[in-house]
Amino acid sequence: MNEFMRRVLFLPRQASTMARELDYLHYFVICVTMAGATLVALAAAYFVLRYHRHRPEHDPIVPKPTNGEPPPLMAFWFELAVIGFLLVLFVGWWVVGFKQFVRLEVPPRDAMAVYVTAKQWMWTFAYPNGRSSNAVLYVPVHQPVQLLLSSRDVIHSLFVPDFRVKKDVIPGRMTSLWFEATEPGIYPIYCAEYCGDGHSTMRARVIVLSQEDYMAQIEQLPRLDIGGPSYVEPAVVGAARSDLLSLASMGERVAVMKGCMRCHTADGTPHIGPTWFGVYRSTIPLADGESVLADEAYLTESMMDPMVRLRVGFRPVMPSYQGLLSAAETGALVEYIRYLSTRPAETRLSPLAPAGSPALRLPESARLALDPGAVPPPLGGASEPRPDGPPYAPSITEPNSPSVELLP
Repeated sequence: MNEFMRRVLFLPRQASTMARELDYLHYFVICVTMAGATLVALAAAYFVLRYHRHRPEHDPIVPKPTNGEPPPLMAFWFELAVIGFLLVLFVGWWVVGFKQFVRLEVPPRDAMAVYVTAKQWMWTFAYPNGRSSNAVLYVPVHQPVQLLLSSRDVIHSLFVPDFRVKKDVIPGRMTSLWFEATEPGIYPIYCAEYCGDGHSTMRARVIVLSQEDYMAQIEQLPRLDIGGPSYVEPAVVGAARSDLLSLASMGERVAVMKGCMRCHTADGTPHIGPTWFGVYRSTIPLADGESVLADEAYLTESMMDPMVRLRVGFRPVMPSYQGLLSAAETGALVEYIRYLSTRPAETRLSPLAPAGSPALRLPESARLALDPGAVPPPLGGASEPRPDGPPYAPSITEPNSPSVELLP
């Protein structure tokens, strides 16, 4: 029956966990409304045929006397029953639809985050391992995937018909949607919001792979370009590659290069601005007495328009980063903050870290890789002093960015 209704209504494949459930509500609404419309049409036809008569032109219309009698009681109860039935039907549809809406808006906790950047007229996808792809989104089958959407120019709208998901993509903000693909295959992506002359060409594809094929595929993708000094993979014995080369580690680099660590910390230490450690998905008290959930949308808003919702206990000194952060850099920063909420404070991510932060100290091997002129330590592992005394700590300074000390 499901397949019959899907074909009759010209619906695409049901390739996600929510697609069939949404279609069932669609079938119910369509069938009930069509049945109601048919019943009204039949009743109208019956009354037209039953009470139709030819009236001579000279015959005046004289209303039938009622003699003061009230209308039949049955007619009153019938009207009341019809109104009650329609009200119950409406409330029932609203309850079912609201539950489905909540499920679509709240991703599972184990959802994999993929950052999506929309621009005229192309989709770019950034994966947790720091790789990226254009016009093709790779996802594993039977794995919840959360898409975090941002735009570089105008309003777009990401629409995957086979998954029954659609969400507007707004410049300067971050919106999200999630899905879980149920079968491998290739599914089209469209922009459902007119965004300019090339709107019809703004297409992409979702390629759903098995877990093994997905892991192999994303390792072959090019790395996300966020600017800054050239990245050198740290030679840390025993460190997992996913920790060293990831979108979160790129977010750490962006935080250093853009001066975020002048006011924020990554280990819970109080500073000029709120610490990033543990802030993701926490409840933030605001200066106006309200509170807000620190999700991706709030974190992005705090970067682009920090004066909209001020946090209690901190001065309004943060400038707006609207136009200063690219969509890729914004996504990397959000992923880094997410990472800090799921990892211990002493976790080391990348070879670029702010001085004085024990959570982000640079390994000696990575320091030597970034600065070949540095004096290597002796085999015993202690830092060897230079002739003038103190241990060597070179400084890398990028334009418009704070000085970053690489500590042994």
